Amino acid sequence: MKYTLVCFVMRFRKCRSSPKARADVNCMRTKTEYITITTDKRIQIVRITDQIDRIVKSSGVKEGLVLVNPMHITAAVVVNDNEHGLHQDYLRILETLVPYKNDYRHNDTGEDNAASHIWRQLMGHQVVLPITKGELDFGTWEQVFYFEFDGQRPKRILIKIIGE
Repeated sequence: MKYTLVCFVMRFRKCRSSPKARADVNCMRTKTEYITITTDKRIQIVRITDQIDRIVKSSGVKEGLVLVNPMHITAAVVVNDNEHGLHQDYLRILETLVPYKNDYRHNDTGEDNAASHIWRQLMGHQVVLPITKGELDFGTWEQVFYFEFDGQRPKRILIKIIGE
């Protein structure tokens, strides 16, 4: 344990020193960027894989993780196949489970988007993706999608990268 701590402290000091010293060790890097999306429709699915890939490549991180977080309570980020029928199935199932036009207490406040909050919880909030050799490390058909359930106004997606 003591040896590990000493190694960590020595590595940390090198990472905080000159560029030449940093080249000798793998130093942790971070990058934060935001994607802003305004959907054409209230409910819409948008493929965002290419934007995330561009940000990952610009980060210089070779091995690490990227967090993709839709910073809104009526949106989700999902990893799945880029197949239109599957996307329509998601929306049909969500509408079946939680009809958009229904009698929800949240809507008593003057809002009309209670279902969008519930849909977001059912689909999941955010994803963490692996970075290997400077690239998003996906399975064969995996892509990243932004699911908007109450759109038609600008919304931000946080992209947070950490790694070496």
